[in-house]
Amino acid sequence: MNLDSRIIELIAIGVSVGVNCQPCLQYHVAKAKENGVSEQEMQEAINVGKTVRKGAAYNMDQYIANLGETSSVPQPADKSCECGCS
Repeated sequence: MNLDSRIIELIAIGVSVGVNCQPCLQYHVAKAKENGVSEQEMQEAINVGKTVRKGAAYNMDQYIANLGETSSVPQPADKSCECGCS
């Protein structure tokens, strides 16, 4: 199955919102417009991204709330961060 450019840009808009990337959102909105995506379709993709972002934020808030309970917070074996910040 091949996704057309309209669908790809709608996905990219939702992902841009979900990861809080403003430059990505600007780029993909412009590309979506070039590919004939309507304002309503873009708004729907934005709303999906917001919903995903809210869900991730809620899960992080729950994780943070449990930080004091060491039994519920898994510790990495090597004590380093997977994202490379340490």
